[in-house]
Amino acid sequence: MSDREQLRRFRSGFYDALTGWADAAFELCDAALCAPAPVASVPTLSLEPIFRRSHGSLYKALARGGVNAEAMRDLLAEHRPRDWPLVFAVDASTWARCDAETSPERGFYYSASKHSAGKPIVAGWSYQWVTGLDWANDSWTAPMDARRIPPKADATDITVDQVRDLVGRLGDTSQTPVFCFDAGYDPIALTHELADVAAGIVVRIRDDRVFYPDPEPPAAGAVGRPRRHGDRFGLADPNTWPTPDVESTTTDVRYGTVKVCAWHGLHPKLGHRGHWDDHDELPIVAGTVIRSTSSTCPNPPAGPRRRCGSGPRDPPSTSTSVGGLTCAASTSSTPSGSSRTPWAGPPHRCATPNKPTAGPGSSSPPTPSSASHATSLTTSASHGNDDTNPEVCCSHRTVTQEGRISPEEEGSSCRNTVSSPRSTATKRC
Repeated sequence: MSDREQLRRFRSGFYDALTGWADAAFELCDAALCAPAPVASVPTLSLEPIFRRSHGSLYKALARGGVNAEAMRDLLAEHRPRDWPLVFAVDASTWARCDAETSPERGFYYSASKHSAGKPIVAGWSYQWVTGLDWANDSWTAPMDARRIPPKADATDITVDQVRDLVGRLGDTSQTPVFCFDAGYDPIALTHELADVAAGIVVRIRDDRVFYPDPEPPAAGAVGRPRRHGDRFGLADPNTWPTPDVESTTTDVRYGTVKVCAWHGLHPKLGHRGHWDDHDELPIVAGTVIRSTSSTCPNPPAGPRRRCGSGPRDPPSTSTSVGGLTCAASTSSTPSGSSRTPWAGPPHRCATPNKPTAGPGSSSPPTPSSASHATSLTTSASHGNDDTNPEVCCSHRTVTQEGRISPEEEGSSCRNTVSSPRSTATKRC
């Protein structure tokens, strides 16, 4: 199927997903994409040549129209780039509504660019995005889903629903989907809730986390309750690290010598609070810690960064490859209504169409969507991988973490990853 035919089918499917005032809403979307400058005012879109309806139609389309969300999600999953790996970034984006005091269900969210009373907090709506990532070292993404998270909702439950729904829409695939999360998500809760979903997860976590292996079997004739946790594994204390189960080393022009170490079967101690408050017996949620170091780093972070992951119990092979993407590749730059700065659109103005564009059979330039710059280093732990193939293949979930730089490694960048066997952990300096 040609690219033009795929674009025609996508636009036809998008038109079918619109409910009420579909013609005006369809052209309004085209006008937003073709605007030559950032969209600072919605009414100005009615002046774009591609929006051929009246000024009042714009307001009616917004007030009386709608989008069939499930049909739209099916459409995005059906038209995802087939040559891209099944790797998805999950991240939240806040639509600031500081002065809209009557807006329903506003919450307070962190903002690095806007402050309120001297604090990096804004009032607004939080939307969680799921976007497909590519191995290419660019900023293109393929949006798969976006859902609003109300202040009173459990973010973990919504995240689990998004991952579960997308995996179901993807159907049977040759690869196992991998979902990458930034800090702020609960890797242990996600691993536990997605235990029955054939997907891997990668989550960035703090460097002071502590994990434990399974305890040694009790001696014959021992009395009392058996131990649930083995010796302490502190990410910030290299003296607690045993010999890695898997080690891999490679070299790269940009990063120098890259070394990856993995420890399988580690789990944290849980308490009866938060997500685990209603559990009578706390579960053991195991994963694999993956620590990678590079002798050079083009853009070193202010401090060490950590990741955490989990997956099936079969020991994986570990390989290192450079030029891939990372769980830190966020969706913050993906054009959306929740972005703080509206996307400026293509650098040129769309030509005035000579036929209606609001129905099946019409076409227009594809919509670019960008995420933060794809990363330069990928660490994968998956069956069948080699040093020249960064393909991600895992059957379950992943959690990654970085360790603190030890004195003998000063000048090099390092991080740890928690992932269970047969899952992938990716990283960015």
